[in-house]
Amino acid sequence: MKKFSFLIRAYLAVTIALFVSATAFSQSIEKEMPAGFDQVRPGIATGKLDSVQYASKTVGTNRKALIYTPPGYSKKKKYPVLYLLHGIGGDEKEWLRGGKPQVILDNLYADKKLEPMIVVMPNGRAMKDDRAVGNVFDKDKVEAFATFEKDLLTDLIPYVEKTYSVLKDREHRAIAGLSMGGGQSLNFGLGNLDKFAWVGGFSSAPNTKKPEELVPNPEEAKKQLKLLWISCGDNDGLITFSKRTHDYLYENKVPHVYYIEPGVHDFKVWKNGLFMFSQFLFKPVDVASLPKYSILGTPASTNIRSAKYPQILPDNRVVFRVKAPEAQKVQIDLGKKYAMVKDTSGFWTVTTDSISRGFHYYSLLIDGVAVVDPASETFYGMGRMASGIEIPDQDGGYYALKDVPHGEIRIKRYLSKASNAWREMYVYTPPGYDQSAEKYPVLYLLHGGGEDQRGWATQGKTGMILDNLIAEKKAKPMVIVMLDGNMPNAGGLAGFNENVLRAFENELKQGAIPFVESNFRVATDAKNRALAGLSMGGLQTLYAGIKNTDLFSSLGVFSSGWFANNPKLSEPQYEFMKTNAATINGNLKTLWISMGGKEDIAHQNCQVMMKKFDDLGIKYQYSEYAGGHTWPVWRHDLFGFSQVLFK
Repeated sequence: MKKFSFLIRAYLAVTIALFVSATAFSQSIEKEMPAGFDQVRPGIATGKLDSVQYASKTVGTNRKALIYTPPGYSKKKKYPVLYLLHGIGGDEKEWLRGGKPQVILDNLYADKKLEPMIVVMPNGRAMKDDRAVGNVFDKDKVEAFATFEKDLLTDLIPYVEKTYSVLKDREHRAIAGLSMGGGQSLNFGLGNLDKFAWVGGFSSAPNTKKPEELVPNPEEAKKQLKLLWISCGDNDGLITFSKRTHDYLYENKVPHVYYIEPGVHDFKVWKNGLFMFSQFLFKPVDVASLPKYSILGTPASTNIRSAKYPQILPDNRVVFRVKAPEAQKVQIDLGKKYAMVKDTSGFWTVTTDSISRGFHYYSLLIDGVAVVDPASETFYGMGRMASGIEIPDQDGGYYALKDVPHGEIRIKRYLSKASNAWREMYVYTPPGYDQSAEKYPVLYLLHGGGEDQRGWATQGKTGMILDNLIAEKKAKPMVIVMLDGNMPNAGGLAGFNENVLRAFENELKQGAIPFVESNFRVATDAKNRALAGLSMGGLQTLYAGIKNTDLFSSLGVFSSGWFANNPKLSEPQYEFMKTNAATINGNLKTLWISMGGKEDIAHQNCQVMMKKFDDLGIKYQYSEYAGGHTWPVWRHDLFGFSQVLFK
């Protein structure tokens, strides 16, 4: 009974908002929703609407449906079929009353934008008393929407194929619907890919199955689907059901349209859905173009609560919008600078190029001054607080928030014996830490230049990466200590000279490790200790780790390497390694070196360093992951490195 009360609450939660006119957008079918697309146009050929009854063995009675046949319908020709479903409060006439489907289709035929097709509008409430009266949320009525799947497949489709001149293969059969009918369409269409090749859900309701149930085999769905369409209004209270489906499809690389437009849960949105979706049907589909079809994007996960912008479009272009009525010039600095355009109400807007996956810092430049975006969360990076945006990553499921046991990120301040100063560390403890008497292995994890101890916990997603790996038994439960690698009085982006590297080594050995081993339940031997870092933290790992292989069994060097053009710093390190090669190889179980692709600014230095390691006889393992000197690479580095530790 709980799921039915949830259904009621979800529907009642839909708020009423003013419909905002659709703006122009680039796509091959229509550049913008044309005025009058749903208005009767005199002087054009029109289709025909029939009200029919068919015998339903599923329900045990005759049931009604409306059937639209296109202009010039002829029994000498075979037609594809679209089954078009209504919402929870409607019946077979709901589309006719609120959506004018026959008008929309007639106009599209007149403009030669539609393949001739038959459209069947049934009653999706499969019960003897199928009227939309009384409480439409009654349990038996809600269950009747699920029962309609059997009625559709075993009674209605055979009736249509016997009575009308139609093509009977899956490639010429489509299903779509609004609200409850949108959920039915996704459930029935994706659940019966041997029957339907074209599936559309408009503002799909809470009856929509979970994505992993809808598409349990993404590879098979890719082969069988001609088109999967998901659309919704941006102010529709039910948009979460469409978005969760889109997110799963995106992660699993299943081609689809995710079409978001200004609007709420009403026929203004649903008519647009039919107008757009129908133009794709029964024609060749350019799969690569599908991410371009949307008016609006999805608010970034890094936005502050309720902020609608920045928005990420399905093709990973980003729409920025900020109000600065007195400003003369506004730009977005996202590595590349984008000039924003001001409207009459003082809002500045720009749409970027497609942005690469993962986390990016950015700033607003208002009349030349770099400031944070008030709509975005802020992050310490580039040596200051900056805005950040998270671009969806199809390969990012390993750091997604999942229903698994979760550890904790704890913030600890300690008085360092090395520097006689207060310092701060972020510490990840694995699930069950407080309930266990076990002593855990520990990884000391270092950030890059311009960042601090917060970087790995926030930008790096350390907690979620380890939670997921531990749940899958791919990594041992471990404590991860995220240290502040910035040393006092170092000046600028420090870390690249011997004195500062030595100061960090002292801090690690005399400050951080003693504090952790006195305050956390961790093992205190070398085989249960590891050290890793990215960029500047990689240099710190090379320096402090290689000189202290009696303290660590594994070292991880991410996007880093001794500078080929700085022999004054690098040559003493290589000389130490040459002298101590046997000890280093004997003590270290793993010397893990990982890198982005050639676009990673540390790539060349790393290649030179590894060649030197080869000459010195230093054993290591190397991993490369496509990407630049960026967090998507480093998250993946941690994902890989943590799986080899302490085993």
